[in-house]
Order: sequence, then structure tokens, then C-alpha cells
Amino acid sequence: MARQALFAGLVYDEYENLVATAVVGSDAHYVIDDNGFMRHIDAEDIDRQVLSVFLGQLEDNKELAVEQMLNMMGKDDLFTKAAVDASLRNVNMDDIIKQGIPEQARNMLGMLGFRIVINLHGEVVKLHQPSIPDEE
Repeated sequence: MARQALFAGLVYDEYENLVATAVVGSDAHYVIDDNGFMRHIDAEDIDRQVLSVFLGQLEDNKELAVEQMLNMMGKDDLFTKAAVDASLRNVNMDDIIKQGIPEQARNMLGMLGFRIVINLHGEVVKLHQPSIPDEE
């Protein structure tokens, strides 16, 4: 079980209410107010659903991700490209859950309009993701 909710401050219920977080024992939960009944949903379950979408998108756009990382680093040599490729191949969901997401990154996602909508059963029903403008 996760010790922290990766997307705290970014998760909303189906009625657009921000979902609180709580730690019960050593396990993080998202807490949905269901007409006064506080439903505690294991944060790791929701976080894994969202991360699986992210990792799928990363896999689908790996070449673009590598290109952008090389541009940000200001390098385009073969060895750096191979290292970035290897790093992206070795992204592990369990490691992300253990390490967490920095608060600054969560804040930036929120400012860009990123939102996760869940139902009372802890299922992700919608992801509002910022989009990259077309270069037309």
C-alpha cells in the first residue's frame, strides 16, 4: 500500500468536488464525501490507474519524448540518446509510487488544468489533461 497519494489536490469526485486525502495507519487514501459518509479509497489503486494511462501514452509517444528530452538537455549525440532511451524503457510504476511526485510538479499539473475524476467506487472515470497546441 502507498504511503502517500501521488495526485493529492488533483482528484475530484463526479460532482467536481476536490477529494481530500488521509493516511490510515500507514496507508494513503483518497476520501470522498458521500452525503456525509466519508468513503476511504486506497490511493494506490487510483494512482495506478492514472499512471497506467501516463505510461501507455509515454510508450505510444516514446520517440517524441526522447527528442524533447534531448532538446531540453541541449544534446543530440548517440550516447545521450541511448541513455535516454534506456531510462524510458526502465520506467517502473512501483518505483514512481514509492518515490512519489514532487509537490511542485503536482502544482504545475494543476495550473495546467490536469484533473482526475473518480466515482464512489474508486474508479477513474475521466482524466482532464492539458493538451499541446498543434504546430500548424
